[in-house]
Parts: sequence; structure tokens; C-alpha cells
Amino acid sequence: MKIIKLLLFFGLGISINAYSETIINLLSRDDLNARYAIGAIKLGLEKAQYPYRLAINHSKFSEERYRQDAQDGIVDIIWSAANQTLENQLIPIRIPLYKGLLGYRIFMVHKNNKNIFADVRTLADLQKFTFGQGRVWPDTLILRANGLKVETSTYEGLFLMLDGNRFDAFPRAIFEPWSEIEDRPHLNLAVDENIILAYKMPFYLYVSPKNPELAVALEKGLTMAVTDGSFDRYFYSDPTVKKALEISDIKKRRLIELKNPNLSAKTPINNQELWLDISEFNKNHQ
Repeated sequence: MKIIKLLLFFGLGISINAYSETIINLLSRDDLNARYAIGAIKLGLEKAQYPYRLAINHSKFSEERYRQDAQDGIVDIIWSAANQTLENQLIPIRIPLYKGLLGYRIFMVHKNNKNIFADVRTLADLQKFTFGQGRVWPDTLILRANGLKVETSTYEGLFLMLDGNRFDAFPRAIFEPWSEIEDRPHLNLAVDENIILAYKMPFYLYVSPKNPELAVALEKGLTMAVTDGSFDRYFYSDPTVKKALEISDIKKRRLIELKNPNLSAKTPINNQELWLDISEFNKNHQ
């Protein structure tokens, strides 16, 4: 029966599980990344005509549990910045959901330190400061590989540590810090207005190796969405992305590039339709 379904999917364009609805288990923090990723999942599966129903667990969880549950098949799809370890453990859908925007980082700082980076011009200048990141985030490895000092904690713990001046800044994707600060009005947090970091960092969906049929459908559907333009429409119409491009003042920021030594050789860096080029926004390149 499984073979027949696969033949139908590949040969005739009929979705897998054509006669039944597939339950897809997800873990979600209900943050902006989750909302955006879930919307992309819906777009891809609908394009692939894959009948599904999402079962979303909204409880708190650690990054370690998040990834292990996906490996074990308890969770069917997760979303994360790309790294080779995760790509080896799960099935990556190599379509950068944010068109590479995740690799453009601005700093969340303590509100009393809004001008702490006013005199920073180079990577060497940045190496004098300490930054906060998640324990298993790919960004932690990238910052350290570029000679930056990093303190690690849980996602929620990082906001508390910054509020307590345990480190100087919390680098966030340019669409993240404003909503995160709004969600934590009791903390003394602000957004730095001076610097933007840049490194190649796709944000992927990863499917459990226990569910390869779902991975086939999701990749097929998202590829279709890229080709017909509906993926770009989804990206540019997203309220968070639109707001970030409007209020981040990219042109006024000093851009400092970092290398990503952990980028997989399979990253589709030469497929220009998958990436956003912000060079048109920022000519103040260091």
C-alpha cells in the first residue's frame, strides 16, 4: 500500500495519503518564528495537495527536547536556523523561510546601554563585548568562530540575563527584538541603533526521519510556491517582516560581516530567488 501511494505521488501528482487526513504533530512557543513557520507549512502542504491536520503542543520546552522529539518521531516538523548536525539528524527542507533575513542581526541591549556600540566600527571592536545566545543555537558557534565572547542560557533566561547586565547584547534577527521587548514590558530592554551583523544563515523546516513522505510533500509544495511567486507574497506580506524592514533603519547601521564555518555544502547559496539582497538597503559596509 505504501509503495502504491508513493507511485501515485511521484507519477501522477496525487498527494500521499490521498484518502485520509494526516495528523502532523508540532511543538510551538507561539512566538513570531513559530507563527511564520506554521504558515509556511500550511502553504507548502496546500500547494502539494497534501491532506493534513495540525496538532500543536503549546507547552514550554527546551531546545534539546525539541530536537530529540523530532528525531524520535514524537514531533513531525520543527523549525530552526540551519546547522550541519541538525541537517544530519533530520530531513532539512532547504528553502530559507526568511530568504536569509535571519542572518542579519541587530542587538537587543539593556535600556541604559543604548549607546554602548556607538563607537564600534569593526569586528575587532565587537570582540571587546560579550553576547548572549542559546546553548545549542547555531549562532553561538558562529559568534565564537569569529572571536566573539558568548554567554549561553535558555531562550527565556537570556532576556533575564540581559536585564541583569550579565552580558552586553543579545543579537536577534532584524524582525525579532521589537515584539520580544513588547512581550516583556517588565524588563529594561531596548534595541541598539548602530550595528547590523551579517552572515549566511538560512532558517529551515526540518522533518522527522520517521516521516519521509511528509518531507517529500513539503519540499514539493514549497518549491511550487517559490516558482509561482506565492512564497514571496507570503514573505513580503508578513506583518513582522514588513515592520522589520521599515523600522530597522538598515541604511543607518554599520554592517559588519561574519563568516559561518558551519554552513552545509548543500546550502542553495547560488539560487538567488531564495535569498533577500539587503545590499540595496545598506551601503555603509565595513
